[in-house]
Amino acid sequence: MLKTPSGRSAALRAMALLCLLFSSVACKKNAPTDVFKDPVDYVNPYMGNISHLLMPTYPTVHLPNSMLRMCPARADYTVQLLDGLPLVLTSHRGANAFRLSPLNNLPDSIPTIARYTYDNEDVRPYRYIVHLDEEDVDVDFAPSFRGAIYRLRYNADSSGHYLIVHSETGEMTAEGNVISGYRYLQDSVRIFVYMETSKSPVAYARRSDNGQYIWHKEQVTGNTLVLNYDLKSSSDLFVRYGISYISVEQARENLRSEIQSYNVEVLSKMGRNEWNKTLGKVQLEGGTTEARQVFYTSLYRTYERMINISEGGHYYAAEDDSVHSDNGIPYYTDDWVWDTYRAVHPLRILLEPEAESHMINSYIRAALLNKEKWLPTFPEVTGDSHRMNGNHAIAVLADAYAKGLTSFNLNDAYELAKRVMAEKTYAPWRRMPKGELDRFFDEKGFYPALPQGEKETDPTIHSWEKRQAVAVTLGAAYDYWCLSRLAQFSGHVAEAREFLRRSYDYRNLYNSETGFFHPKDKKGKFIRPFDYEFDGGPGARDYYDENNAYTYRWDVQHNFRDLIALMDGPEKFVDYLDQTFRTPMSTWKFNFYHNLPDQTGNVGQFSMANEPSLHIPYLYVYAGRPWRTQKLIRELVNEWFRNDLMGMPGDEDGGGLSAFVVFSMMGFYPVTPGLPAYVIGSPFFSKITLDLGGGNRFTIIADGANKENKYIQKAVLNGKTLDQAWFQHSDIAQGGTLELKMGPRPNKQWGVDTPPPSADPKP
Repeated sequence: MLKTPSGRSAALRAMALLCLLFSSVACKKNAPTDVFKDPVDYVNPYMGNISHLLMPTYPTVHLPNSMLRMCPARADYTVQLLDGLPLVLTSHRGANAFRLSPLNNLPDSIPTIARYTYDNEDVRPYRYIVHLDEEDVDVDFAPSFRGAIYRLRYNADSSGHYLIVHSETGEMTAEGNVISGYRYLQDSVRIFVYMETSKSPVAYARRSDNGQYIWHKEQVTGNTLVLNYDLKSSSDLFVRYGISYISVEQARENLRSEIQSYNVEVLSKMGRNEWNKTLGKVQLEGGTTEARQVFYTSLYRTYERMINISEGGHYYAAEDDSVHSDNGIPYYTDDWVWDTYRAVHPLRILLEPEAESHMINSYIRAALLNKEKWLPTFPEVTGDSHRMNGNHAIAVLADAYAKGLTSFNLNDAYELAKRVMAEKTYAPWRRMPKGELDRFFDEKGFYPALPQGEKETDPTIHSWEKRQAVAVTLGAAYDYWCLSRLAQFSGHVAEAREFLRRSYDYRNLYNSETGFFHPKDKKGKFIRPFDYEFDGGPGARDYYDENNAYTYRWDVQHNFRDLIALMDGPEKFVDYLDQTFRTPMSTWKFNFYHNLPDQTGNVGQFSMANEPSLHIPYLYVYAGRPWRTQKLIRELVNEWFRNDLMGMPGDEDGGGLSAFVVFSMMGFYPVTPGLPAYVIGSPFFSKITLDLGGGNRFTIIADGANKENKYIQKAVLNGKTLDQAWFQHSDIAQGGTLELKMGPRPNKQWGVDTPPPSADPKP
């Protein structure tokens, strides 16, 4: 139909508008729709609150690395009852100290902790809101670093409104509007609290042993207190408090220094600002909203531990049950280093170098305070609870020094690391001097395994954790390599050479016929017959640890160059990697997970859910297949880490898995803590900017990065062409720019010729 000029103009405008609409929709496919959000708004504390099999994540409310942490008192998201309102977590897996229980009416027998149905819960890193629906009480909570505020709104019209305060193994005193006291955590370790309520009670009671009331008019003492408040319906009762590991008086000072009002809104805004400042150290451009949510939630989780327990210039140390001056350097504890040395500590070196330095100094202080002078393995507020295997605090020390974080006493670090390897048993989950099995290991170069079915007779071996003979041998080899690094840094050349020799002990268990690390008995013979998928009992603990032989095949973090040689070259190395990812479970999942419950998040025999596996996807780079790593990282993160209730594939372990996500989504990973190098993967965002402190910024520009464009076509680092799939820490320590051109098909020639560095050649 012939149109008039004006008609053609209208049609063209309509077509242009239609094209713009489709273009807009197409652009938004891989772009966030909420680009104006602050970093903390992307955080979803509920991510992973339903576990795939074992431990869920916890929606923890706290400030970064703060002494006070709180999360709803329940096993996981599916639980329909809250067990009171906690005041503080003392460990990251739900170990609550003190509970509040608001009630409108008292039952005949006083509960120590009331159980509540609830609704309209809202958890943010800096605030917790929930409605206790059957009790009809609104709860609003906000934390500071060593204190917090609860607002309790009693909506019901009742003759009395009550607050139960429970300390379990401890004692509390209430007088006027003040409640104070302590709870024993372990042995002589106590946590103290000082609370003030916005109104004074009209009556006080304590709970007797048989649950009955014993009323008092002016004050009361006991481990479960009942406070009666004269409130009108829909009235607020505010509770503000400080905690301390030193004393009630110090708890009071902590409260006074951080919280001067009963205003939850003000405190939550301060917390929000603190989180935005912290999470804002990584700025993202591009990527999907889902990717940003997963990224910032993962970054938030890396700040749950370690915790700063310095108070007023002092700290309590469980190692010697004493209070010490911190001499201006904050004291940190609560770290499961078997999980965190791999990626959490390396991430802090980049984003929080001052805090990481303080944490390393705390490790050294803890070692100097304990009677054996051993580096801790799992330092907690109650002391070192030796868990898992290995002494990987040595890796934390070596990695920091190798990357230029030198504000700790190197000689102390080296001597303490050398001492723990010389004196402490290698036996898992034990803190005791070396025994017969350890002397055998030191002489023969491997930890001896029992033949299948043979009963354990050595009293040093944990009845459940077993010998873990292969895992112990490989872990110690890595620790010796890290120790050799410290020896080298501190000028002990001959000792460095000897420890480097010990770092090759893994070779003693390599079975060249099968390509696996295979347990040996005391006679030096391989245990046969042997099933690499299932042998070793629950968690494969007779020989490995929580994971089977397919995972520990790659547990030579310090020397993949030598592992490639053991496996007869890069082609075979890649074949074995493929075998790990492509060998299916040989039985149905019930049987597999009955035997290996920690090895969830499976892709073939690979487990995305457990820390010993985290570096494995990056190993294709060492064999000249960087594109395989780029593809695999994108697949694994998208499959197993999602912004939903089951978005975490396994035990998160205080940042252990989350730090892998942060690094991997940024596009690089520290495969070998102790070597100042990073292996390049595939960035999830078109631009990532890291604030390294001191005005230094490291920027990764991934041109065209999206779901399809996952492959690196070419790279430029600090203005120079980069033909290798890794870079040195020194390349970025003072800031820099990595530019990557991304595409939908792999460039199989990029980054193939120069593999990442490994240990020094064998002496």
